[in-house]
Amino acid sequence: MCEKLLYALARPVLFSLDPENAHSLTMASLKVASSLGLTGILPKPPADPRTVMGLTFPNPVGLAAGLDKNGDCVDGVASMGFGFVEVGTVTPRPQPGNPKPRMFRLTSAQALINRMGFNNHGVDELVANVQKSRFYREKRGILGLNIGKNADTPIERAADDYLICLNKVYPFADYVAVNISSPNTKNLRQLQGASEIDSLLGQLKEAQLRLADEHKRYVPIAIKIAPDIDDEQIKAIAEALLKNKMDGVIATNTTITRDAVAGLPNAEQAGGLSGAPVTDMSNRVIRALKAELGGALPIIGVGGIMNGDDAKAKIAAGADLIQLYTGLIYRGPALVKECAAALRQT
Repeated sequence: MCEKLLYALARPVLFSLDPENAHSLTMASLKVASSLGLTGILPKPPADPRTVMGLTFPNPVGLAAGLDKNGDCVDGVASMGFGFVEVGTVTPRPQPGNPKPRMFRLTSAQALINRMGFNNHGVDELVANVQKSRFYREKRGILGLNIGKNADTPIERAADDYLICLNKVYPFADYVAVNISSPNTKNLRQLQGASEIDSLLGQLKEAQLRLADEHKRYVPIAIKIAPDIDDEQIKAIAEALLKNKMDGVIATNTTITRDAVAGLPNAEQAGGLSGAPVTDMSNRVIRALKAELGGALPIIGVGGIMNGDDAKAKIAAGADLIQLYTGLIYRGPALVKECAAALRQT
């Protein structure tokens, strides 16, 4: 009840602020609280280990990329009880992202629209921050590092950026997530096309095997895909994942569709829509992926998990693990414990 009460008090203040300012305040507060040891009062879910991608996750509830882009609040976010934390998306070089304002609430729909544009301080700073964290040093859970491309890198050179990031994050990641599905970097989703994804994954696999030999440690790679794909695209993506022996797939990112929020304030804003309106879209992609992959590859389910029942629906659709983001904005840290409790029954 402690976390519910604290968030009930904090939410009106946070929701009175611009969403990006509220995010910055939340992260700064978590960082300070963690450094002072205050986050230890938050209750942690009981152990519920799951082995996925050859890794043992303390529980199946993770934090999706985007909340901690630079890895400077790993300990703070991990204190909410996640079994795994994914930080990023990070790019080879620092970049400011898109002009502000670039994040918008659709409160009545329990949704967000963002067009952040991979704003981050660059891969070198992320790696330095990760190495400072107790979560990393003491192996308190599974750490995923999410990589992308710089906005000014031509799409035909995208693989270069992913390979730069992979080389730098590999020694410090438990798994690497490859973001080819953000709608906020021009042309990025072209990389989900049949020929493009096959080429990119082939290069990533070659680098992964080289790095595994170099570091004497195999780090799995999971590919993050969009919800705005049809069955034919899902089939092509599944074939590329299997052909190139990827280790997992993250389904899904945000959507560019607006059908579920048409007419609401801010619905016309450009960017990716997340939260409750994405639940069914994400589950559809997960079910189709599961059918195509036949259990050969694990699926991390993300998109519109707002309560424990949504978490169970993701697993029922075919996911092996889940991740939260927008649900945390609307429900607070109690959502982690609620989802973990729901999934202990699965």
